[in-house]
This record gives sequence, structure tokens and C-alpha cells, in this order.
Amino acid sequence: MKQELKLRKDIPEELTWNLSLIYATEEAMYQDAEKVKNLCDRMVHEYKGKLDTPQRINACLDDFREVNRLLVLVVHYCDLAVSVDYYDTHNQERNEQIASMTAEIMSRLSFIDNEIAEQEDAVIREAMALSAENRHYLENILRTKPHLLHPETERALAALSRTIEAPYQIYNMAKLADMKFDSFTADGKEYPLGYTLFEDNYEYEENTAVRRSAFAAFSAKIRQYENVTAAAYNTQVQTEKTLATLRGFDSVFDSLLFGQKVTRELYDRQIDLITEKLALHMRRYARLLKKIHKLDRMTFADLKIAVDPEYDPKVTIEESRAYIEKGLAILGEDYVAMIQEAYRDRWIDFAQNQGKSTGGFCASPYGKNSFILLSWNERMSDVFTLAHELGHAGHFKSCNGSQSIFDTDVSTYFVEAPSTMNELLMAHYLLKTNPDPRFRRWVLSCMIGNTYYHNFVTHLMEAAYQRKVYQIVDAGGSVNAETLTRLMKETLQSFWGEDVEISDDAAYTWMRQPHYYMGLYSYTYSAGLTVATQVCKRIEKEGQCAVDDWKKVLAAGSTLDPIGLAKLAGIDITTDAPLLDTIAYIGEIIDEIEQLTDSL
Repeated sequence: MKQELKLRKDIPEELTWNLSLIYATEEAMYQDAEKVKNLCDRMVHEYKGKLDTPQRINACLDDFREVNRLLVLVVHYCDLAVSVDYYDTHNQERNEQIASMTAEIMSRLSFIDNEIAEQEDAVIREAMALSAENRHYLENILRTKPHLLHPETERALAALSRTIEAPYQIYNMAKLADMKFDSFTADGKEYPLGYTLFEDNYEYEENTAVRRSAFAAFSAKIRQYENVTAAAYNTQVQTEKTLATLRGFDSVFDSLLFGQKVTRELYDRQIDLITEKLALHMRRYARLLKKIHKLDRMTFADLKIAVDPEYDPKVTIEESRAYIEKGLAILGEDYVAMIQEAYRDRWIDFAQNQGKSTGGFCASPYGKNSFILLSWNERMSDVFTLAHELGHAGHFKSCNGSQSIFDTDVSTYFVEAPSTMNELLMAHYLLKTNPDPRFRRWVLSCMIGNTYYHNFVTHLMEAAYQRKVYQIVDAGGSVNAETLTRLMKETLQSFWGEDVEISDDAAYTWMRQPHYYMGLYSYTYSAGLTVATQVCKRIEKEGQCAVDDWKKVLAAGSTLDPIGLAKLAGIDITTDAPLLDTIAYIGEIIDEIEQLTDSL
């Protein structure tokens, strides 16, 4: 039986990440915090009201890069500590202190963009010509000129950043600190329950009674928090709409996509084509799962079960290292060396403990190594998750080492391409290691059940639902728990049709996704995986030259927009061809899984 999760203090050190790689001590972090405050004071004194020549503009931006470098380290050190234990009040208080300091500093320095934007374009372009490190930052100021507000308004907005970001904080506190789960019963046995236990264990549970009972109990608990969660989310989207209007955007979509440097056409295409074209393939996959597991009916709670659970091997952390090193060796010796360093120097937090953030992420503070959060369950799916997060680590190791800190803010439209690429490379490696038909079916089902389901279905459905929310907000409306539940249920029913039973419990999955507090992020998983699929096919066909192109992409950072990055990788995303080909490829994998199932 699954055990209740431990408290953070009871977790073995080797399962945790090592934040001393950022600062050896808390005192060292506070010393950098003082440095950045002093640097801010000097910058206000030396530059405010004086940014009228290319030379002074660049001198100011040189100092501003250092402000950003120090803040990135200080903020990550404090925020990452909270993410693994929302019960630790000392870390919570320290994080709030640093967040308030950051908001104050950015408020005081908000004059920089405004004063530069007030200069003639010729002056800004001359400054661009004088500094490669600052060129793209200045280019972005030219781009955002029409949307900058009065300097005092910008200062006020920067000072209010913690308030503006409060909905996400409220969501996380409700989900990770306040929400306590009771145990549930299935087949006469009692089982412990928690957010991580459900999402990382019970959703994949082979025993149907346990899996469905866990889903029912989990849904009943999160439903108790539906109103506070809906209120937090409505505040988030209303704030985004207000800011979009203040900045002169026609819609909240235009505002949120502006930062991603993509058009509404690319955004809508991703949602519309997948919803229309992929649904038929995934319904076949759902029917196959129902047939294999001899289910009485196919419910939403059954969609993540494995095609062949008995074949799904347990994988230790050390074994995962061997898998990933070999699977990603095609990316070169330097990439493998990074993987080895990640394991050796504790970049990765494997622990399962109470109060820890759910899911997985990779944070890559400029000038330091990456930090990866996940919860290890000894499944091959964890290997794919870790390969995914190491994709982010490899990406930012490359671009952080090649670019100015101003040129590492990669568009979210593209940022999931390197991560999902690693999942595909892992799968292709595994397919080459064993000709056994059952093994091949297992690997292909990992691709569908993990990589493509997660990115092309789970996140895509969230994106389709999210688009409906923003359409309501754009029209002047607001949303509540009842509306959000209805929208999610309609979205799921539209995709799965009659092949999957979508219950009221399934509709409450809108409460589970933190990406809703990050703008239009959910859809970018499918966008990134579309690019990754096409590049992976190139690598399979062309070999080293395609790998070399991909490495150039990783190093480019944000010096190119998503269209430019894809073009550098040999992919044209201005047409729908890459997406349609990727959807067809998913269908072909499902075809083969069906054929292998019939032959076994």
C-alpha cells in the first residue's frame, strides 16, 4: 500500500537538490541583496533624467544587466526553497521579504525603459550599434514603445508587482499548504491520498477500483476549494485584461501573445487543428485502452493507464541516469557531461514530501547550473519527465553561456521544444535497443501515453478551455466556479466525444493547472512538441548536420523569435504543414500500437 508522504525534514539529503550551489549560506544571499540595493541607489543617482545619449544608455544598461544577474540569483535561492516545502514559515517569510525588495528595486528602476523610449529612434539605434549585449534589449524597447505608459504609472505597476502576482500565490497556498486529503477506501482497503500521490501514482494505477476511487476522492476534496480557486483565477484574468487595455492592445490575446512574439494565427491554429484532427486518433487510443483492460466503460480517470502495465519496469534513480545518458548521447559529449554533473552535484530534487510543488519544472538562474523539481516514483514515465527537464537545463546552459542575460528570455511558444525533443530522443533510442514486439509496443505507448498525451492532449485541452475564458473576459465578462467547470466539461466532451465518459469530477480538472497563471502558456507545449517532432525526424534522417543545427538553436536564446528559431532548425512554422505532419505521425504510432496488440 502507498505510504503517507514524509515531512521535508525527514527526506534523505541525496534525494534533494543543493541550493548551496547558488549561495553557500543565507548570509551570502543577503550580501548580494545589499549589493543590488546599493547598485540601484547609484543607478538612480547617476542615470535618472540623464539617458539622452547612446553612451549613457549603454552604461546604464550595463549596470542593469548586473542588477538582473544578482536578482535572478537571490530570487531563485529563496523561491526554490519554498517550492519544495510550503509548510516552512521561515522560507516563506524570507521569500516574501526578497520579493518585496525586488518589486521596490524594479519600481525605482522603471525609469530606464521610459527614458530610453522617449529618445529619438535614431539615438536608440546608435546605442544598439555600440553594444551587442544590449542590442536586443533596445530593439525590444523600440517594439514596445507604443504600449509603454506614463513613467509614474510604470513605476506604480512595478511597485505593485507582488499584488498583481497574488492570484498565483493564493492558488499555490490553497493547493499546497491548506488542502489536506483524507484517506479513501477501495475494495475494502484504506489508501492515503495527497496531491502528489494522486497525480504521480493513482492516475496510473492498474487496479481500476483503486484508480477510480482515488479520482473520486481527489475530486471531492479539490471541489471544496472551487470558489477560492475560481476567485483567484478570475482576479488573474481580469488583471491581465485591465493591463492589456491600459497598454492599448485590442484584446487580452494580443497583449499576451505580444511577449511571445507570435501571431494570433499561430496560437489559434495550434488549438483548432489539434482539436479537430487529433481527436479521432486519440479516441481510437481510448478505445484500445478500454479493450486491453476490459473496462466496463472508459472514463476520464482511465485515460492515463498504461497499455501494458505488467511490462512497465521499475526504474531506480541510478538506472535512470544510464538510460538518459545513452538516450541523449546523440547530442554530444558536452551534453552527457552536463547530465552527469546534474546527478553528481544534486541539481535534481527527487523527493516526495508534504508541501512540495506538484509536477515538474526546471529553473536555470543565469550564471549557475539548473535546478530540477520532480517527484520520483520509479516509473519509466519519470525517466521521460527527467529527460524533459534536462532538455530545459541543456537549453539554458547553452544560451546562458552564449548570450547576454538580456537575450535568454526565450519565447514560451518555443521554450518547450528542447524539453519535448529529449523525450522523443529517449524513445527513439529505446526503440533501437530491443527488437521484441512487446518492448516496441511499450515504447510506442510511452510516446503516446506520456509525451504526446501530456503535451498534445492534457495541455491542449487546458489551452482550448483557457481560450474560452479569455473570450469571456475580452467581452467584458467574468468567470466563477460554475462557469469554469462548465467550460472544462464542454471542452473535454468535444474532444473525446462518446468514447470517454466525462463526469462532473473530470470537469474539475480546471483547478489543477498552475500554467493558467502564466498567460497563454498551456498551448505552447504542443507548439514546442510540433517543432521537436519535426527536428527529431530530421535527426533520424540526416544525422549529425541536423544535430548541429539544433545546437545552434539552443545557443541562440532570444536573439531570434520563434519563427526564426524554427527556421534555424530547418522547420517552417509559418504554414500548417509541420503540425499536420505531427498529428499524422501520432496517428501512425497509434496504428502500430493497435497492430502490435492484435499480434501479441
